[in-house]
Amino acid sequence: MTTPLADIADLALRADALSAGGCAGMDAGTLMQLTDLLGQIRRKTDAAQAPVAAELARQSRPELGSDSLAKKQGFCNATTLIAATTGTTIGDAVRIVQVGEGTAPRMQLSGVAGPAKHPQVAEALAAGRIGAPAAAAIMGLLDRVALRAGADAIAQAEQTLVDQAPGLTLNDLNRVLLRAEAWLDPDGVAPREEQLRADRYLHLHEDRTGMLVFSGKADPEHAAPIKAVVEALVGAELRAARDREQAAGVGLGGGEPDAVRRSIPQMQLDALAQVCAHLLDCDDKNLPTGGATVVVRLTLDDLQNGTGSATIDGLSAPISVSTARRMAAAGGIIPCVLGGDSEILDWGRRKRLFTRTQRLALAERDGGCAKCGAPLTHTHAHHINWWTRDHGNTNLHEGVLLCDSCHHQIHDSGWEIRITGTGTDAEVWFTPPVWIDPTQTPRLGGRKRYSFAA
Repeated sequence: MTTPLADIADLALRADALSAGGCAGMDAGTLMQLTDLLGQIRRKTDAAQAPVAAELARQSRPELGSDSLAKKQGFCNATTLIAATTGTTIGDAVRIVQVGEGTAPRMQLSGVAGPAKHPQVAEALAAGRIGAPAAAAIMGLLDRVALRAGADAIAQAEQTLVDQAPGLTLNDLNRVLLRAEAWLDPDGVAPREEQLRADRYLHLHEDRTGMLVFSGKADPEHAAPIKAVVEALVGAELRAARDREQAAGVGLGGGEPDAVRRSIPQMQLDALAQVCAHLLDCDDKNLPTGGATVVVRLTLDDLQNGTGSATIDGLSAPISVSTARRMAAAGGIIPCVLGGDSEILDWGRRKRLFTRTQRLALAERDGGCAKCGAPLTHTHAHHINWWTRDHGNTNLHEGVLLCDSCHHQIHDSGWEIRITGTGTDAEVWFTPPVWIDPTQTPRLGGRKRYSFAA
């Protein structure tokens, strides 16, 4: 029986002979043969390195103190030594140590070497059928469910996974492992599912360039519709681009259609934006969008002359007038042109609730919660003079956008609200009660608080 190092040497000689003339222009058969040899070399190298890494870890145990092999070599532990020596990551070093420990013969009390903890994985690794990443993934699953699944089920699963792993990418193997875990530990599916739901999140923030950055995780229940819709939209766009190319009699890329110029990640982002834009323009009363609207604002002069810039409610970075015009042509987007005519915005006592048009005008003036600056979607239009108690009117000059917290605070604490000016020059002022500010100095609120005029 040859050793892993001897196998590697033999494979390397064969690969060297195939690549002697260089890879440029190599025929497909030889190229695939060379790729297969290099894959075998890599897997055999993992098999050779695993026991070495395990022994390095054993001779670098923390309890050895200054006698630790890693410390003698100037490293804090074995994984750091391995990572630095092989030029890999700490994570990869940890993994190769775990593989070495899980596939090495175990010393019994009698002093005789017994079978490895994972014998089928050890045999497949030594034969070069799987590499260290696959071996670590399989062993990690088996160790995780060993106590709940039982020895017989673990042995059966190990053999099945070892037989199935060759030829799979690590991503594909992980999909198999998820299903294997459900088979080995069916009672654990629901608790794992609950944990995944608890771990879901979506973070949104603007970076300093004005890009909206989002990251998140979705459990299977929430991920399924997101993935299905995004993939369907991207797939439809790719098919449409291909059909246009075929109709034009050229191959993909010949006419450089937009779907080809954009990367798949860009198309996925565009698909998500398309879904959200559709919801903004949808009249379905069952959708909990709360009347959410994208407002693009610019001056009448800039719109007519194509100069200057525009802004989008809720985002900090300005946009060009051409982008504002393009957005204004889309559904669910409302262009707010300052300085133009508007609908009737004052209804007196004829209407108790503020109309959609009035809310848009209040959004233009207040920009969100006029007091704390909370987003528009968190606000409601409130009468400054109470409708019932003060016989207030449903007019812009007597309306203000407030979030629930500020609304209760104002009513409970005795703040006063005053509107000065008219139209785009209107300002919202909040006067605190004496017990908060003895001088009762009015505080500017609304959008004017953040305005900038050079």
